[in-house]
Amino acid sequence: MPKENKSIRASVPVSGQVMKRVRAMAKSYKTSSSRVLADLIEAGLAAKNAEKDRFFALAGKLSETADTGEREKIKKELARMTFGE
Repeated sequence: MPKENKSIRASVPVSGQVMKRVRAMAKSYKTSSSRVLADLIEAGLAAKNAEKDRFFALAGKLSETADTGEREKIKKELARMTFGE
């Protein structure tokens, strides 16, 4: 039997500036601000998972490559992902 994706009501404080942007997006998409918030949360979670997958793919590539130039390039990219610009 497949699991149901039940909605759970949650109360989250959001700054006025963010809520203003959410309402503007909701108006342009002709939907509710709650739907926009839910979509933004789902997109953010997907982006975090994609970033994690990319990190592990680069780490795997680092351990496999023997080329020192390529290793340095991968190390710099991993450092950027970990510590930022």
